[in-house]
Amino acid sequence: MSSATAPEDHGAGPARRTLSERAALGKAARSHAPRWSQAEFSPGDDRVDPVTLLERQAETRVPELVPIRYGRMLVSPFTFFRGAALIMAADLATTPRSGFDTQICGDAHLSNFGLFASPERTMLFDVNDFDETLPGPWEWDVKRLAASVVIAARYREFTEAEARTAALAVGSAYRTEMRRLAPMSTLDVWYSHIDVTALLEDLQASASTGSKTARRMAERTAKTVAKARTRTSLQALGKLTTVVDGERRFVSDPPLIVPVAEVFPGVEGQAIIDQLDDLVGSYGRSLQSDRRHLLEEFRLVQVARKVVGVGSVGTRAWVILLVGRDNDDSLLLQAKEAEASVLEEFVGTSGYATHGERVVAGQHLMQAASDIFLGFEQVTGPDGVTRDYYIRQLRDWKGSFDVEGAVPAGLTRYSEVCAQALARAHARSGDRIAIAGYLGRNDAFDQAIATFAETYADQNERDYERFQQAAASGRIAVESGL
Repeated sequence: MSSATAPEDHGAGPARRTLSERAALGKAARSHAPRWSQAEFSPGDDRVDPVTLLERQAETRVPELVPIRYGRMLVSPFTFFRGAALIMAADLATTPRSGFDTQICGDAHLSNFGLFASPERTMLFDVNDFDETLPGPWEWDVKRLAASVVIAARYREFTEAEARTAALAVGSAYRTEMRRLAPMSTLDVWYSHIDVTALLEDLQASASTGSKTARRMAERTAKTVAKARTRTSLQALGKLTTVVDGERRFVSDPPLIVPVAEVFPGVEGQAIIDQLDDLVGSYGRSLQSDRRHLLEEFRLVQVARKVVGVGSVGTRAWVILLVGRDNDDSLLLQAKEAEASVLEEFVGTSGYATHGERVVAGQHLMQAASDIFLGFEQVTGPDGVTRDYYIRQLRDWKGSFDVEGAVPAGLTRYSEVCAQALARAHARSGDRIAIAGYLGRNDAFDQAIATFAETYADQNERDYERFQQAAASGRIAVESGL
């Protein structure tokens, strides 16, 4: 079944319908997109070459950094998948959809969920990457998450049964959580979140009477949480900066971190600093008034270009060093270039004036809580090109799942938590009652999602092989080990 099959016209917004009408709409959507059809994926003869899509993305990126991106993607099928959001978006556009849109992440793989601090200094777990966010089919996020689970399981050489168990957990946990949220009040859904302390207590309680694997999972989770609490701007300062002549400065480590004066050696250094100082001030206008006041307590010292992530490598990302009272009272911000979402050509363009604002608005809509310094701005660089950016703290209690050390039971449990977070994020902006009605009580959707994930993992392996061939033939330049 193709996505070209138009969903029914659902008419008035959810708030204007009764609860029973909304649930009935969800069930009715099974007529044009049966739950079993969510398993379908069959690439056509006209499928665009995946390497061509990656080359197209590279056209707007920093040329000398693109080979680093390719080198990171070549590490494994899983790292390739992390950088292949555009490839999968093109594939998802050919699959069935129920017709109920939500704000979606657009890149909801395992490594884009994690730990971070709320403004109230509570440790939360949620989606944490929004570069591709747009309103779109909620199924696409679920399918990308489930596919990443199977790909990660195969990378760890789990059995096919273990991989399918983890993929089934995605569909089941998403469906169960959406059905739990459906009857809740609108405000209760909005305030709901995944409290990491409570999650850890549940794991420890299970470990006290459970297996050796359960105890190991609890211990590893506790260590991950403890480590996340140390991953702050202060810790990053120790790694990225040093004090020179009484002033903090970034330590140059090309090409991974390069002070701005080295990136633009032909431009007057002070002119760049003055421009960036204006940027920090103007970006502050996108913050709440109290947070804008807080930002004004700091002064800009230096800016450096930093290579981040896998799929994002090549987009312009800057770290901004500010100090308050003295060198020990510092703040590190990250300004990351926001380009058009990979989803746009398949679901329509953003309604926001800039892509920085699109990212920030999507993050606020999906996350239970967001960084207090999250904002956006447009910047005209020394090359005369105007680009969109979003800005946030570089680190604030940041933690993530270690795919390299995953065990089958741990991957399954983590997949469940990711799916729960995703359901909660979708429920904030979409019709949770209609989606819950579509999902139903039995495991039809779970089975379909697991089958899709297996099929797409096969496709990812074929695409990865083509990517390897492109590197071996010299079609693409690769820089490995960075």
